[in-house]
Amino acid sequence: MVFIGHICADDDTITEKVRKLPSEESISSMCQIFNALQCTTRLKILFLLLQGEMCVRGLEDALGISQSAISHSLKNLRQLDLVRVNKEGRFAIYYLADEHVELFMSMCREHVEETK
Repeated sequence: MVFIGHICADDDTITEKVRKLPSEESISSMCQIFNALQCTTRLKILFLLLQGEMCVRGLEDALGISQSAISHSLKNLRQLDLVRVNKEGRFAIYYLADEHVELFMSMCREHVEETK
């Protein structure tokens, strides 16, 4: 098909692009992550953890919000495997799950800040 000097994708091209889409399960998981990141508290926690591991008390002091709000946000982030925890005695030390989360957070920040 040709539209005003532009060639629309043919059926083979469209089929190939659709074939490369992530699975429905992966899309659903990504949606859950993006939904979780709509919360400013969770984003702030991730950016703090991007700088290094922290305990709940440290996050509470850094953000100036209640321990219960921090714990609730950490629970959501752990369920999505964005954050992990190490128990050290009676303390729980939180950190970013892996380099993918670190890269995602860094790239997202770069993207937002370069458009200003």
